[in-house]
Amino acid sequence: MKRNLYLTLAILITLVTATCCKDKTSQTSQVPAAVPSTKAQPASTVYTGTVVETINTGGYTYVQVDTGSEKIWAAAPEFQVKVGDEVTVPKEMPMKNYHSKTLDRTFDVVYFAGNIVVAGTEQATSQFTEGRPKSTQKNISVSPSTNVDFSEIKKPEGGKTIAEIYADKGDLSGKEVIIRAKVVKFSPNIMGKNWIHLRDGTGTKGNNDLTITTGTKAKVGDTVLVSGMVITNKDFGYGYEYDVIIEDARVTIE
Repeated sequence: MKRNLYLTLAILITLVTATCCKDKTSQTSQVPAAVPSTKAQPASTVYTGTVVETINTGGYTYVQVDTGSEKIWAAAPEFQVKVGDEVTVPKEMPMKNYHSKTLDRTFDVVYFAGNIVVAGTEQATSQFTEGRPKSTQKNISVSPSTNVDFSEIKKPEGGKTIAEIYADKGDLSGKEVIIRAKVVKFSPNIMGKNWIHLRDGTGTKGNNDLTITTGTKAKVGDTVLVSGMVITNKDFGYGYEYDVIIEDARVTIE
């Protein structure tokens, strides 16, 4: 009898073991094989295509570009281009529902590029885009004209130098300041304002160039007396911001 009992137990153990192994094998076979991860490719930062329309107005050139999948409008300081040219347009400063007063025309979107490359040759200099993407730089540092001399710039009575404004931007935020400087870059009629980069010879790269907006026109090399409120951490959207800027400044050309 004991022999029969041992035989029965042995058969039961064999059946249980076989069942467990089968279930484990089944579960393992249902686990999907690991899929190799694919790293997403970075989005293109430029448009390339063929010019299908071009307009010169107000010192700027507008181009409509057929990329093959869509048509986009872009603009830059006036440059030589014609229908049929191949161009490369940086995806800079997209302005939605932009209305051009000189053209009396509203565009769904215009990319205001610092430069547009025609047939591999850079035709436009960086004299248009105000600001840079946050991912690249926040403080604008443009190269002034080699003809601009800062040696005779004197700080106005009760005023500040550009370096001092950057150094004390926390305390000066929301306060009026007066500065004397020279124009190193002038961009008219962007978002209804003139944009001017100023330098007075003080400061170093990153805190020696101050941007203002104003209704006054000026040209590179002009000495100007500027007064206005200091604004910090100004974000215009589309990833463009300034650590320090003076908006709606009062400008006197000396």
